[in-house]
Amino acid sequence: MSTGPGADSAPAPNTPDDTRTTALPQPKGGTFSSLRNRNYRLFATGQVVSNTGTWMQRIAQDWLVLSLTGSSAAVGITTALQFLPMLLLGLYGGVIADRYPKRRLLLLTQAAMGLTGLALAVLTLSGHVAVWHVYLIALVLGLVTVVDNPVRQAFVVEMVGPADLRNAVSLNSANFQSARLVGPAVAGVLITAVGSGWAFLLNGLSFVAPIGALLLMRTGELHKVERAPRGKGQLREGLRYVAGRPDLIWPIVLVGFIGTFGFNFPIWLTAFVNDVFHAGAGTYGLLNTLMAAGSLVGALLAARRGTSRMRMLVGAAVLFGVLEVAAALAPQFWVFAALLAPIGMAGLTINVTANSGLQLATDPAMRGRVMSLFMMVFVGGTPLGAPLVGYVTDAYGARVGFLAGGVVSLLAALGVGLVLARVGDLRLRIDLRRGHPHVAFVPRVRPETEVTVAA
Repeated sequence: MSTGPGADSAPAPNTPDDTRTTALPQPKGGTFSSLRNRNYRLFATGQVVSNTGTWMQRIAQDWLVLSLTGSSAAVGITTALQFLPMLLLGLYGGVIADRYPKRRLLLLTQAAMGLTGLALAVLTLSGHVAVWHVYLIALVLGLVTVVDNPVRQAFVVEMVGPADLRNAVSLNSANFQSARLVGPAVAGVLITAVGSGWAFLLNGLSFVAPIGALLLMRTGELHKVERAPRGKGQLREGLRYVAGRPDLIWPIVLVGFIGTFGFNFPIWLTAFVNDVFHAGAGTYGLLNTLMAAGSLVGALLAARRGTSRMRMLVGAAVLFGVLEVAAALAPQFWVFAALLAPIGMAGLTINVTANSGLQLATDPAMRGRVMSLFMMVFVGGTPLGAPLVGYVTDAYGARVGFLAGGVVSLLAALGVGLVLARVGDLRLRIDLRRGHPHVAFVPRVRPETEVTVAA
């Protein structure tokens, strides 16, 4: 049911002001407020089942490739093939998301993703799997994701409306990270006990849940959102729209750098487990679970916040880079493991803050294209970074590879923060008084303003 005229109208453009928040309808309150919507409850239930299977497959796939090849670079190639289509074709997925009914598109994409899991299960369980099979299935999955990602992102507002959008985005992340707590642990047990094939099979079957949830939704209760008509130049129109909005383009640039160079955890964690700590699949699953625990806490904290601040995005990115550098230099296993939880929390905060801020600042008819660009640079940048990071990790060691990713993320955060401060005409203020923000960006006072005030 539509909330009436203007319910999905775009808020006033959000200037890149560090102290300005993204304008949005007043949230209804509560960490789980968006679950009051029946359609979203169905969606979230289906996704937690499917996400658990997805994490099982990710862990099993990385370990299978490493077992077949013994190369961290090969793990990077697999990751690159899965996300290369997003880099090359991601914007076209956004055009499709803006043009066609999103629920129908999701039914198709979720079914196709389930079939990829079943295909990999058959190959592995039959004993005929080769590394090129994994490469090919990763590429097919990436092609499906080109459409699935922007559609799934833009469909959230149709289920919950603008007032609960930020909460729903945060709960989606909490959902994903909750599955990440279970999936790697189950995958580690399955790989050790019976092999990777059963993890792939369970992932393929898990897609029955989201497909069933989509079929059970009450379409009359979905919020009406304007769809873009067929026409030429819609991709270029989306790019021009983003390029003219500093509050959109610079967060996308920041998450692009971090997604390309800072989120290559499959490469780093497998290398640390194998080469630094000399452990097995169970330890790899444990490290992923620790990172997921931090991400889950970050998602639940984000769900309680009602605003999306630029300073939160930049601050989380700076912290993320610093923590990665610290983890790369950690002298002992327990120190390395303990740092993964706050790394997960900071990474999740970056994702949620950028995602919700972009959606709320974007015109509804442009949302699919803007979110496809966001996902293209955040997820699709991996094909550029993963082979390079994999090569550095193989050639110079796990610590140097992880350190390089942290340094690039930190420099990107500092650079984008300075650009946003300049565009927003802000200056850094340090205030050590009790009860005051110790470090903050505030509007710069111009000399002519001081003269006017004095007069």
